[in-house]
Amino acid sequence: MAVEEVLDRWKAGIAAHAPEAVAANFTEDAIFQGLKPYGVGRAAVAAYYDSQPAGMTVEYEVLETRKLAEDLVLVYSKVDFSFVDRPTLTLYLSVLVKGDLIAHYQVSRLA
Repeated sequence: MAVEEVLDRWKAGIAAHAPEAVAANFTEDAIFQGLKPYGVGRAAVAAYYDSQPAGMTVEYEVLETRKLAEDLVLVYSKVDFSFVDRPTLTLYLSVLVKGDLIAHYQVSRLA
């Protein structure tokens, strides 16, 4: 499966403000680091996205990929989170995609 398919499912879940659908794109033991303290597992992912405002959308651009093993790909992307009531937030996202699920997710801000 192409990493874009995985990221497109993540993106669609965010646009639908469907935290459980977003979380379904992660492994059961995924390490998740958004802009709040990190969490582990789908429940942590769902709680994070449930706390996000309705109307938030995301666009991404894959900058780099590295195949680390047969079913493991490192993806580095630029992501723009857009909101209805505030400016777009640009972050950089690293994910490890294992098979067709995200096993590790970490965003960062660059100055």
